[in-house]
Amino acid sequence: MHVLVVHDYGPLGRVLLERLRNTSLHVSPLLISELETADLSALEGWVPDDTDLIVNALWLADPESAEKNPELAHKASFSLPVALAEHACEHNIALLQLSSSYVFDGRKQSAYIASNPGQPCNELGNWQWECEQALRTLLPRHIILRTGWSLGRFVRKVQSVAAGSDTIKLPGKCRGQPVTVSDLARVITAIVQQIDCGAEVWGTYQYAGAEDISLYELGLAITGLRGIPDGIRVVDETPVWATLEPANATMICTKIRNTFGVKQLPWRSGLAEELELLSLNGGKELTDEPTS
Repeated sequence: MHVLVVHDYGPLGRVLLERLRNTSLHVSPLLISELETADLSALEGWVPDDTDLIVNALWLADPESAEKNPELAHKASFSLPVALAEHACEHNIALLQLSSSYVFDGRKQSAYIASNPGQPCNELGNWQWECEQALRTLLPRHIILRTGWSLGRFVRKVQSVAAGSDTIKLPGKCRGQPVTVSDLARVITAIVQQIDCGAEVWGTYQYAGAEDISLYELGLAITGLRGIPDGIRVVDETPVWATLEPANATMICTKIRNTFGVKQLPWRSGLAEELELLSLNGGKELTDEPTS
């Protein structure tokens, strides 16, 4: 099976490509950079004719960035995936698309299941939910994978605040489940391998690391990492950026376990590796022209 991995310079694309190349699959990368100026009508020339599955590894998990640049959020979270789905439909290609817990507004008192309808409360969640609905209409052979919190995002947040302050505000009222880049790459690889074996298991799935936690408690865990400056004090308060965070971002992940045999792994065990991946990436992303 020929798998085309759409990626940027982020850690997920790099780790996922490395994992997939260690399998028997035929894997090709498609680097999408400078997405704001990318001509999506040229997609026909980017996708090899013998592609069987497109994996869109552009992982959008930061609602704060989406609010700051809504045009890019729209193109990354909706326009690009829909263009991929339209091309896939015309050429009998399957598509694996990432979404997130931000499609939910967090008002539910218990964890969300995959069949719960989206009710987004921010720009990122809005376009991800619109994307999900469009894919269900356009392309029967699709996998939508909703993820929990990006652990790397909050590690970067703590690092950024620590560079200029000894206090970081994180709300204890917001609960979710982090997921590491390496763990997400493991899960995507497992799904792809099942598809390669002929599994017709299309639909919507959810994955996040084992153990739900508040943002305040997550801050305490991150500040204990080697490589984070000593003396950082975490306080239970809600900074402006955190008003975009739903109170409840927890998801039930039994469907993906029952279908693909994918078990939830503890995100805590990947904390140090996540910090190392961020350091290796150096914050570099979306800087070259689109290529295939």
